[in-house]
Amino acid sequence: MITPTSPDIRGKVPHAVERADQIPARRYYDAEFYELEKEKLWPHVWQMACRLEEVPRPGDYIVYRIFDKSVIVVRTDDDSVKAYHNHCRHRGVELVASQGHTRGGFICPFHGWRWDVDGKNTFVFEPETFAPETLCEAEINLKPVRLETWGGCAFINFDDNAPTLRESIEPFASQMDMHKVEDLKVEWWLSARLPCNWKLAMEAFMEGYHVATTHPQLLPPGATNRPGESRYLPMPPDMAITSLWLTFGTTPPPAEVDSRAFIDANIEYLNVLSEGMAGMTHQQELDVARAIAPHTKLPSDFMGAAIAWRRAMNDAVMDYYAKMGAPTGDLNALDAAGMANSVNFCFPHYFLLPMFGSASSYRIRPLGPEECLFELWSLTRYPPDAERPRPQPPKPLEFDDPAWPAIPKQDFSNLPRQQRGLHAGLDVLRLSHEMEGMISNYHRLIDGYLAGVDKDRLAQAGRQVSGAIDAPIRDLGL
Repeated sequence: MITPTSPDIRGKVPHAVERADQIPARRYYDAEFYELEKEKLWPHVWQMACRLEEVPRPGDYIVYRIFDKSVIVVRTDDDSVKAYHNHCRHRGVELVASQGHTRGGFICPFHGWRWDVDGKNTFVFEPETFAPETLCEAEINLKPVRLETWGGCAFINFDDNAPTLRESIEPFASQMDMHKVEDLKVEWWLSARLPCNWKLAMEAFMEGYHVATTHPQLLPPGATNRPGESRYLPMPPDMAITSLWLTFGTTPPPAEVDSRAFIDANIEYLNVLSEGMAGMTHQQELDVARAIAPHTKLPSDFMGAAIAWRRAMNDAVMDYYAKMGAPTGDLNALDAAGMANSVNFCFPHYFLLPMFGSASSYRIRPLGPEECLFELWSLTRYPPDAERPRPQPPKPLEFDDPAWPAIPKQDFSNLPRQQRGLHAGLDVLRLSHEMEGMISNYHRLIDGYLAGVDKDRLAQAGRQVSGAIDAPIRDLGL
């Protein structure tokens, strides 16, 4: 087993990961650990603050909140977005409370001081009553927050000395670039306040090991969640999606398959996935599958049929979006590179889930040691001239609200019970070193931040953490 962290890290971090496949339970509710994350982790990492389509026109702005920090993200012109600490430089009043639009800048509601969208102070009421040095430009302009854009989103970092966004989120970024995720648009956006630690909420989506029990409707034909009737195995090496594990029935696939029955079974799977997750397999992609089904003939062997169906779907989906004027990336090239992974994590709190040309997306933010805000987007592609409404921040739903699609609702049902169970005398969470390694990897990276490890080493370790789920435990070099 890989030694998770050096002794000096363990000595600096309470409840540190001392064995890579065992995560101390107190990390999920201990107040001291939570405060250390607030101080040592979140101020130094790139956080997805908003989708760029939330600020489509110059003057549009949103407010991003994390703990006690509030940040304005504002579009300054057609090509630029900037971020500022959301407070008046006079006496600290928040300038804006939520999403909005400004024609000339920001006005403090307390004493009327003003700033333009570039953060420059443009008005102080009765300036002659202040000492000149109190009103020097550097002191009264809005305080900027570092911002970089990627993948159709604005990311912020409170640490001016942190490595760049790209350095910090590779190889996730390059993989998602191949999908052209920067062109995805919001179909809908939901959120929930979950009664669990933010890390538990993320871990629910970091492995496919839970699918057989939590999402039995997603099991392939011949697989069940009954003991002895199914196995959890890596995808066969000649399949496109090579990094994921899936549940297979113990009965070997038939030597010959009927082409139409095979296609019908796959379409039904896509239908269940579309109804349960929306953007991960969008309705328009399901329609594409149904359109090509009568004209598609597959090889009679199981593996050949699976590969041929995947390529037929890739080709048809790419053709569909190209004709729309909103092309996706080369899905066959992704397959050939072994990069067509349908669930992908970006440290510390962001997920993208593309299956074909659309995607689902998650963002998780801590609200307390045992509460978090979970957000889910359904993302897809639209014609270039399609007028889309500006996405509106959703009012958080209850985690069991009927409005939630089936799959996240099933995931949410486990989380309150898991959070309560951590208090019932559990010392550590025990992980599979092959299937649940991502959980170990990101926890040990968190320990590196909490211990104050050099930023470049943290960025290098992050390259081992972000990416496709179902990853094994890795040596992070920390």
